[in-house]
Amino acid sequence: MALSLTEFNRLVSDHGPTMYRMAFRMVGDRHEAEDVVQETFRSAWKSRRLFQPGGSERAWLASILRRRVADHWRRPKPPMVLSGDRNPEVSYPADDPVRDEFTDEIQQALQQLPDHLRETLLLVVVAELTHQEAADMLEIPLGTVLSRVSRARKRLREYILAASSK
Repeated sequence: MALSLTEFNRLVSDHGPTMYRMAFRMVGDRHEAEDVVQETFRSAWKSRRLFQPGGSERAWLASILRRRVADHWRRPKPPMVLSGDRNPEVSYPADDPVRDEFTDEIQQALQQLPDHLRETLLLVVVAELTHQEAADMLEIPLGTVLSRVSRARKRLREYILAASSK
């Protein structure tokens, strides 16, 4: 049975902030994260007939978000214009919308993690999926998820301690 517009709007309201936090941590840019979340909900709406009632809504949305982030990473970045009448665009760090939860040091440490550790950690910590939901989504054993989360947390601590001692 397909999601109704009312049910879909509730999904957006209930899970939008979590999907945004996850996207922001995965792509590292506020505007790009907004685009990824918008694409996620567009894809969810288009595939609403595939939604399984009784399943985890957040896990379903996080799996879609994960694919949209992968699409984002595969897209070539447009070249920056350095000549002509226009001033070049200079990127600057955006305000971190979740600054009370994560510091810049944590964001930098997250970027140093291998993709498989970062993704697993973000699914469990930021998207708030259970370890089993993350295992199902990633199609890996539960023990692997537990190990990845543990290793990711350990490496984050090491990166943050090393950065703070500089």
